[in-house]
Amino acid sequence: SLLVNAAGQPRKEKVKLPSSLQGRKPNSIPNKKVEDPVAGNVNTSSLATSRQHLSGFHLIPPRVMLGVLKEGCTYAATVILKNVGVNFSRFRVKQPPPHTGLRVMYTPGPVAAGLQVELEIEIFAMVTGGEDAGGLEEVSHDIEILTETATLLLPVRANILC
Repeated sequence: SLLVNAAGQPRKEKVKLPSSLQGRKPNSIPNKKVEDPVAGNVNTSSLATSRQHLSGFHLIPPRVMLGVLKEGCTYAATVILKNVGVNFSRFRVKQPPPHTGLRVMYTPGPVAAGLQVELEIEIFAMVTGGEDAGGLEEVSHDIEILTETATLLLPVRANILC
């Protein structure tokens, strides 16, 4: 029950539900799009009564923390973009500006329901600021992934050792 804790005592504060149970995704901006009648929609009786929005992607992991990087070296991390909807869906990645040193490599195209694609996040560790920041410079950028239903934000964080 949400009213009592595991010991049977009344709760002192409200239970915070995860965003996945509240019907919204963290770090995403919903698109204002009218449903396309030509898209491959599934019309089965089991889905006819459900009002939940059964489309979209999940990022695994939801953020990339690269830690401390050596200046002048290239590093890479892999992120999985999984289609959790019941229809095939398309996406595209808005490439970060060159001064961040970030680049996203992926294979474009539709993703079938339940399948996933790999996004390879590559960073060339370079110091852009002229002033000395105590030997470390922080790189922080949100990569935009544009899907049919929402714009997902993938935060990438790293510290570059000067």
